[in-house]
Amino acid sequence: MVQIICFNAMKENNYIMRSDTPLKAIACFDAVMQTGSAVLAAQQLFVTPGAVGQQIRKLEEWLGLSLFVRNVRKLQPTEEALRYWEQVRPALQQLDEANASVQGRESSQVRLSLPPAFANTWFARRMPALTCSHPGLKFHLNASSEPVDFHTHTYDLAVRYFDGKDDNLDVQLLLSDEVRVYCSPGYRESLQLAVVEDMARATLLFTTSHSNWSRWLAQVGMSFDGMTSNLRFDQSEMAIDACCRGQGLVLTSPWLVEDNLERGNLIQLFPNALQTGKNYYLVCSRERPLGAAAQQFRDWMLGAARSISGDRGG
Repeated sequence: MVQIICFNAMKENNYIMRSDTPLKAIACFDAVMQTGSAVLAAQQLFVTPGAVGQQIRKLEEWLGLSLFVRNVRKLQPTEEALRYWEQVRPALQQLDEANASVQGRESSQVRLSLPPAFANTWFARRMPALTCSHPGLKFHLNASSEPVDFHTHTYDLAVRYFDGKDDNLDVQLLLSDEVRVYCSPGYRESLQLAVVEDMARATLLFTTSHSNWSRWLAQVGMSFDGMTSNLRFDQSEMAIDACCRGQGLVLTSPWLVEDNLERGNLIQLFPNALQTGKNYYLVCSRERPLGAAAQQFRDWMLGAARSISGDRGG
């Protein structure tokens, strides 16, 4: 009995992966689970959607079960797929980290998630200064407003627009925010917009991320009565672009229109600003310490935000 126990323990401590384990298929499965689509997974892996589908079928045959319900536009994971992914994700992350460590990528790479509009405006405006001051840093940037699960080790840091309350995250204020009304110079002239009451002649552009028109109007003693508001956008960038093209008034963050104000594409129509209760925060995991590169990046971001806020008297 003792010999059997020792033998089993030896086998456990000297585990060897099965030679037929389909690692490539598992990587494709992980990409599909992350994106929800064979097409998007193929783009991520730089292969064809057909190749992804072939690898998924190979994995299903190897496991002996179905991982997805095939719909027209999307692959719906089964309960077995969700359980399997939960178990293989940590292993895939450990493998990636081991590869990064051996290749020397880990020491200089920063994985960052930013809201799309913020990434393409505030951050893009300052990125040349960042790359100039930290030429050795390597960035993996993702434009998304979705919640970040730092337990998967997919990202080191993220910028999120919210009230700053999350006990599961290390949260640092990056930029205090408010919303103001902007339009193109031509639009103001064509409608002769001089005082807030003139807004009754204008079109209000709505955005999902900054849907604060009712509060702003109430603050200046007005309401939606008689106003046109038939243009609605899911992305702030689309609303701001429409505003630049003379399609109406946009109510948005001044941090998202810096370049357009500087170029004269937009003007602030009225001095009134609304505090929304949301700001831009730099967040990371409470449990996992940042690497040296991520710390450098965080310090730079906070310094850049402080310098700009200081210039504005904030």
